[in-house]
Amino acid sequence: MLSLYAPFPDDFAPATTPLFVTIDGLEVPLWCSRFERRGQTGAVAAFDDLDTERRAEELLGLEFRIEVTEEAADDDEFYMEDLIGFEAEAELIAEEQGAHRTVHGRLADYYDSEANPLFELELEGRAVLVPAAEEFIARIDFEGRRIKFVLPEGLIDLQTR
Repeated sequence: MLSLYAPFPDDFAPATTPLFVTIDGLEVPLWCSRFERRGQTGAVAAFDDLDTERRAEELLGLEFRIEVTEEAADDDEFYMEDLIGFEAEAELIAEEQGAHRTVHGRLADYYDSEANPLFELELEGRAVLVPAAEEFIARIDFEGRRIKFVLPEGLIDLQTR
């Protein structure tokens, strides 16, 4: 009997996908000769390589895993590094005057830091660092590879390289 976590795929194909278990620090693939779901969180499994009760007992209490392919990964998940190379549009808002202007360029790099992750934008021929903060990102178009920022007017003038 196996207990399954909620994200275990309903379409698990034991004939083409092994279950993995760590034994003595090594990842060991186990191929199921039988796999029958028992509700949402359970399954009965028999393994090709386990032919005795003693060998099966060695697996008690161990965690079985499956490899998740890219197709099965969540399509909504992305990394900030994925945005490098996107065309960038930055709408600069001057709150005192109520005015704004728009500058164009590209997202050149991403600097990961727990304290202050930053985007490097190349805007109108110069490099500027902008906090990689959700409140500055107005829209991301993954298909068109474009990103739009809304920034306070003086932000891009604070630091240039």
